[in-house]
Amino acid sequence: MSEHRIPSLKLLMGFEAAARHGNFSRAADELHVTQSAISHQVQQLEEQIKQPLFRRAGRGVELTVAGEVLLRSVQRSLTVLRSGLGRIATYLDPGLVVLVCPAPLLHGWLQPRLHALQAQLPELCLLLSVDESARFVDELDVDIAISNRPLLQLGLQEIPLLQDEWVLVASTALAARLAGVPQAQHHEHADLICLEESLTGDATAPLFLGPLARFRKRAIYDDARLMLDATLDGTVIACLPRLLVDASIKRGQLEILSDYPRLPGTTWWLSGVTEMARSEIVVQVFKWLHAQGLEP
Repeated sequence: MSEHRIPSLKLLMGFEAAARHGNFSRAADELHVTQSAISHQVQQLEEQIKQPLFRRAGRGVELTVAGEVLLRSVQRSLTVLRSGLGRIATYLDPGLVVLVCPAPLLHGWLQPRLHALQAQLPELCLLLSVDESARFVDELDVDIAISNRPLLQLGLQEIPLLQDEWVLVASTALAARLAGVPQAQHHEHADLICLEESLTGDATAPLFLGPLARFRKRAIYDDARLMLDATLDGTVIACLPRLLVDASIKRGQLEILSDYPRLPGTTWWLSGVTEMARSEIVVQVFKWLHAQGLEP
């Protein structure tokens, strides 16, 4: 057999079933063919690879060394193939909606609201991606996108969804302790953790040069979600997007420190095809997201 010629899937599946059962008859029952069909498939496969794959063992068969090597390869390949077919089946789900949303916004604002969306649309299968490089909404890859600017793509409805802001937060316990201390002494009772981008951002840099200048910087992060986790530990204050900390505030885990300014943050935009959407459920999810953005 040429080194580039791969036996047909039909032959390989017949061989795999026979090897797994150790019996041609049971393999035939599984694949809904006759025993002679399995025997013929195995014979064809042996002729192609020029190696015996089975030897008789009582009423059944057992693998030769070549058969054992081939079986491991075939089973790995079939696993990959079945996995790929399973993923394709997911994309054929009539309730599928593909939504791209930046990770901090998904983590703090959208995720806690998804149970309400699922209750309203029980047939929904939401595929969530935080890949912000997905800048194109179309019928195949992305149905709806939330991003920090309009995508400016023809045929899209694009709506300002949410206005974020930068806020100073601390754990509820730490906020209570700081409430009894003059702001000028806060740095003596807590350290500061920072998001790298906020140290140089036009809106936030003056905060670190002013009211926060006396705080010891315990750590600088490039991932706001990790910074949120560190703030929840209870010994630091942090400047974070309000929409990221929204759920933690509602759960009573964090408080906004009222002694510090709240600064303008990102305007988040909602983009999607609503006139000729891939399915009606895409339109319903778009409208639900828009309504969530209108809530106070």
